[in-house]
Amino acid sequence: MNRTTAEEYALELDQQDPLAGFREQFVIDDPDLIYLDGNSLGRLPARTAAHLASTVQEGWGTQLIRGWNQGWYEMPTRLGSRIADLIGARADEVVVCDSTSVNLFKLAAAALRFQKGRNTLVSDEFNFPTDLYIFQGVIDLLDAGHQLVLARSEDSISIPDKNLLQLITGDTALLALTQVAFKSAFMYDIQEVTAAAHQAGALTLWDLSHSVGAVPLKLNEWDVDLAVGCSYKYLNGGPGAPAFLYVRKDLQEKLVSPIWGWFADREPFAFRLDFSPADDISRFQISTPPILSLAGIEPALDLILEAGVDNLRAKSIQQTEYLIYLAQENLLPLGFELGSPLDPARRGSHVSLRHPEAYRICRALIDPRPGDTTMRVVPDFRAPDNIRLGIAPLYTSYRDIFRALERLKKILEKDIYLSYSKERQAVT
Repeated sequence: MNRTTAEEYALELDQQDPLAGFREQFVIDDPDLIYLDGNSLGRLPARTAAHLASTVQEGWGTQLIRGWNQGWYEMPTRLGSRIADLIGARADEVVVCDSTSVNLFKLAAAALRFQKGRNTLVSDEFNFPTDLYIFQGVIDLLDAGHQLVLARSEDSISIPDKNLLQLITGDTALLALTQVAFKSAFMYDIQEVTAAAHQAGALTLWDLSHSVGAVPLKLNEWDVDLAVGCSYKYLNGGPGAPAFLYVRKDLQEKLVSPIWGWFADREPFAFRLDFSPADDISRFQISTPPILSLAGIEPALDLILEAGVDNLRAKSIQQTEYLIYLAQENLLPLGFELGSPLDPARRGSHVSLRHPEAYRICRALIDPRPGDTTMRVVPDFRAPDNIRLGIAPLYTSYRDIFRALERLKKILEKDIYLSYSKERQAVT
């Protein structure tokens, strides 16, 4: 089948897609809305509503407090063991708790305190701002002379290996990076970078929020020390769903969380007055887990594990390649620039298109004027000029991609975006 820019080609790809049936497992109630923001908030799995209703009615309603001995107490580690299957970790190395930022704080602080005599935390300018804010706050709180240094990009798309590796020295306590950059989708080779950090005696902490569920991960095989990630993007756990953290087994008793909560104690219900941390992954919890929010994560994990992350990655590469092809043929001549790496081995599961009017173009995609079109496209905007188009292989179709880029083309060719305000909404 020869690749073309015709819609028929997209339909053929959908017909040949072995994962196409998973789309039916998600709530898609508006056929004229094309959702390309699953890298920010995943769609609702159809089975989640019933699962949550059961948790509320049969768990909370019927069991009441007895529910804690009917599976609630173990839920953070049980869900963690399932996520461990997605990231190549042991079942006892992952726990679901708190938010990504809180988990990042706990692990960064524990790592810096453990690495006495080393004063540098290395990250990069592509890291999500909250990650950098957390590192700055940890350094300020510890007040022990640590400094944060950032690897820089030369093209706003990728970080050259040399720019990062030259910062890792004998003074590096912790290398803390996001595997897939939130703007450009640039993706690090975790194995290579982790090996370089270990050779210098540094620990590694990876943010997997834009990776887990879309990119195959082998944390044990790659000897990764620490990791965090969210569950509301490709894991489809729902708005603000709890995050997870990973600590390699041999490090669990060596690292001490800076927040000593009762669920981190070795015997929470002994109610001792002095804290004694658990000797397993539970020591990185804090307090009572949010059971209803945790319950929302499980249905999508079933789907992802059934589909297989390797299969999802293969489809993701094919779909992002197709999107880039359409953009090169139809959008770059209209003033767009590609804002993501061309090499799929260095690209996650979203593609950024750059344009000086990216914000107003996004508004035109999301909120078409009456009479313009009934088709709406939901991407997201990232300052200063990025339109992110997220590919969630479980439910994104090739026709979705085709129609979205056709809509982008029309908005540019007909100057439709010019009728939209440049004033930014609170959430972009």
